[in-house]
Amino acid sequence: MLRIRIFTRRSALVWLLLLFAVGAGCSGARAGSLSPAGGGELCGGDTLRILGVGNSFTDDGMMLLPDILREAGAGRVVLGRLYYPGCSLEQHCRFYADDAPCYVYSKSIGGGAWRTVDERSTLVRALTDERWDIVVLQQASHFSGRYASYEPWLERLAAVVWSHNANPDLELAWQMTWAYASDSDHDGFAAYGRDRQRMYRAILDAVRRMRRDSGITLLVPTGTAVEGARGCVASPRELTRDGYHLDLGVGRYVAACTWYEALVAPRTGRSVNGNGFRVGAASETTPVDDAAAACCQAAAVAAVRDPFGEETER
Repeated sequence: MLRIRIFTRRSALVWLLLLFAVGAGCSGARAGSLSPAGGGELCGGDTLRILGVGNSFTDDGMMLLPDILREAGAGRVVLGRLYYPGCSLEQHCRFYADDAPCYVYSKSIGGGAWRTVDERSTLVRALTDERWDIVVLQQASHFSGRYASYEPWLERLAAVVWSHNANPDLELAWQMTWAYASDSDHDGFAAYGRDRQRMYRAILDAVRRMRRDSGITLLVPTGTAVEGARGCVASPRELTRDGYHLDLGVGRYVAACTWYEALVAPRTGRSVNGNGFRVGAASETTPVDDAAAACCQAAAVAAVRDPFGEETER
């Protein structure tokens, strides 16, 4: 069980010493308080800086977020994505211990297009690039419903984040990933009996325990939003393009809506409901028309309000 309850900079110092006892190269892994303001702008001209540390599921969650921000008029937002395929909490810690330049680091500024900053980035490079307000962590998707895999790596990774960020008001957040499609052939799906609902329930349980033990309360409940949207939007593989990565249209759209609603809307006072961004048809892309957008936006808002479906259970 994680023992920290609430991550602090003091606990970071202890864990950093321990981290240098482990290591692995790139080849060792699987391939300030802001007040609501009118309109879409942040209060008082502040800039909100959000970094996602993860893998392809982080990419799926954030890829369309600049488009949602631009349509919302939320111009003072800096986004960062740190990507390594299939990266788990443990692997992030091992990369840090080796100062391994294994990540692709990308940024979007003011709702602009994503650009690659560094194709051989270290974790520290991204953490120190901006005075991040929010750093979003997650577990590798196949481990997301297996709480034992979080320990002790989440605590150690949080310590790394704290120790390399100059913002005393930094907030850690967690992306809850989604269950695979029912027909997914991902090897990790076997741990859940190849049952989508079983995987979803396992993820919910693991994230509940993570919140209780870590003190991370800010959630991006993408998994809950995706599950909700699956009930009102038809796509070939249950909002995925290959059984686990999100469809490039409606799948990524509901994810971006959830990131916005969880992290940006509280600081602008403007919900994702009514956002006018749409996605056209393309390869591996279920288009987002007005009806699909309304479904995805409603699913995102509902997930942020009730990430564990507790209102439905009552």
